[in-house]
Amino acid sequence: MASSPAVDAALRTTPSPLAIDLGYGGRPDTAVEMATRLRVAHPTLRLVGLEIDPARVVAPIGDVEFALGGFELAGRTPQLVRAFNVLRQYGETEVAGAWRQMQDALAPGGVIVEGTCDEIGRRCCWILLDADGPRSLTLSWAPEHTDRPSDLAPRLPKALIHRNVPGERIHDLLTLADRCWDVAAAHASFGQRNRWRETLALLKASGVPVDLPRKATRDNVLTVPWEVVAPG
Repeated sequence: MASSPAVDAALRTTPSPLAIDLGYGGRPDTAVEMATRLRVAHPTLRLVGLEIDPARVVAPIGDVEFALGGFELAGRTPQLVRAFNVLRQYGETEVAGAWRQMQDALAPGGVIVEGTCDEIGRRCCWILLDADGPRSLTLSWAPEHTDRPSDLAPRLPKALIHRNVPGERIHDLLTLADRCWDVAAAHASFGQRNRWRETLALLKASGVPVDLPRKATRDNVLTVPWEVVAPG
């Protein structure tokens, strides 16, 4: 999120932006880290962690607040919502309703980052949404812990995880990403990150409108417009 132009733009719509970490879980670590990282570029950012379980609501940590709330965002109107590993426990048919609740609560120009990751963030997949709907899908992974792009399939957001089957766009994308990864194998001698940069170039040459990173990244990252992977 800290390097996302869309998130940066949303947080610049007001002098004192509000961000929410929805469903931070049994420990408030993600909310505190989120505040620390986002405040590098947005020092006046306010951050609130929300939990639906009253037993998990803790006292403020520094200037990070915590409160009881769910998809309605406890009556707040944030510029940014992070909802990770929240919708995994819901059915696919419940996703649209949860999205709509969060979208209705957004401040003008706000965005939602909704996705799934493993326990320590080595593999992450998220959808970026605004008030009008999904805008993009991003896959991000630490190359030393992942052999192929399709290894991220079990971490796809709930809206896509059951769609990774032949005939669906997300399956086509992961299949093509694996194929380009294989073709780029000769670049592995220069490191897996160099191999991934070549993979991205091959994907783009194949007609996939991928975002090419403006600078080197620690993780391998693939971002595509939502229409590239939208179900059906």
